Amino acid sequence: MDPGLLAQYLFNGLMLGTIYAIVAVGFSLFFGVLDVIKFSHGDVVTVGAFSAFGAAGLMAALVTLSGPLALAVGLIAALGAEAFSGVIIGRLLVLPLKNAPGVNVLLATLMAGTVLREAIRLGVPNGGNPKPFPALLPEGVLKAGSFSVGIDSVIILLAGLAVVLATHLVITRTRLGLSIRAVAQDEEVAQLAGVSFNRTVLGTFALGSMLAGLAGLMLGLYYREINFNMGVMLGIIGFACAVVGGLGSLIGPIIGGFLFAGVQTLVTVVLPFTSAYKDVVAFAVIIALIGLFPTGLIAEKSSERV
Repeated sequence: MDPGLLAQYLFNGLMLGTIYAIVAVGFSLFFGVLDVIKFSHGDVVTVGAFSAFGAAGLMAALVTLSGPLALAVGLIAALGAEAFSGVIIGRLLVLPLKNAPGVNVLLATLMAGTVLREAIRLGVPNGGNPKPFPALLPEGVLKAGSFSVGIDSVIILLAGLAVVLATHLVITRTRLGLSIRAVAQDEEVAQLAGVSFNRTVLGTFALGSMLAGLAGLMLGLYYREINFNMGVMLGIIGFACAVVGGLGSLIGPIIGGFLFAGVQTLVTVVLPFTSAYKDVVAFAVIIALIGLFPTGLIAEKSSERV
């Protein structure tokens, strides 16, 4: 195979792996502090993408903005909308069901995701149709032999890797991160030490949802198109990556995200005639790994829960 084409596939796999990892870390954060699965997480990704799309479009209609300024407006809108939605879901759906069976929380968040998805479809003009996402990043192409990649794609990839690193630093180096890790380890002892359980849970939901918003913005910038159900499959993939990596850990979901994207890329490179089935093969590999490692590649007992 042409080395340039192979490098192109590897770059695309790294890009998708970064996005999957960001979404998967959100699932692990929620599970780490409250042992719950927030199945509206994928649809929160969609909310982030549409919030950025709407804010950037509205500002462009009112005043003339350069690409970086429009991107900043979209980023602020996505983060704000996601933090708000995360806190609302945590306060109204998750905390009241703290002592209820886990399936109750799963069902409540699943229905909340459906509400978000349908609200976008019905509330946005022609919401059932894909929306072209504006090109807010510098254009141009970097070439090296037969390998070529857009400057905007490189920026998105570097930003995604920076988000993964920043999340790790937040969890390991900040007061919020210390509270999250304390509650994850032992809720009662953490509260005796002065940690506010409710505030920590809501902060975790805000942080995890903001990560989803960043993933939605990255997808819009990368594919230049968004739609109301874009988060459904991404949510399933993110959850699968978190489970196979190890729910409750921080590094595990990141490994799971890159693993899933790596399998997709490998299928495309080695068996290009089956590339349409790359998701099927990737999920089959995940199923096999879950059978081999029921607690995830990084088992909770041997790693520090987030």
